Amino acid sequence: MTTWTPDELRTLDRIDEIRVAGRRQDGSLRTLTIVWHVVVDGRLYVRSVRGAEGGWYKGVVRHHEGAISWDGETRDVTFVPDDTADDEIDAAYFTKYGNGSSTRAITNATAKPTTLRVEPR
Repeated sequence: MTTWTPDELRTLDRIDEIRVAGRRQDGSLRTLTIVWHVVVDGRLYVRSVRGAEGGWYKGVVRHHEGAISWDGETRDVTFVPDDTADDEIDAAYFTKYGNGSSTRAITNATAKPTTLRVEPR
């Protein structure tokens, strides 16, 4: 398994948004979509603010493979459902993005079940 480099994690932790896309059955990428993300204990996590009905989320969980893009970088990734650090992820979202309505939406009962750990490939 490939891991994130320390530099990649520092950059990902610092920036506000990444773009994610799932892979279609033919191997092509779906449209990249902007999402909020957090780094917790050296791992990258994303959630769907629209819950399981979010378009990008549906595309990602179909095959659990895709790509993310940030600051001119693009990496192939695997999306892994992971609810083992939900409290820490919630806290990281509030620390990174503040206590506004958008952060409350990404940490609510609709979004929380869509937590995905993003692993580089």
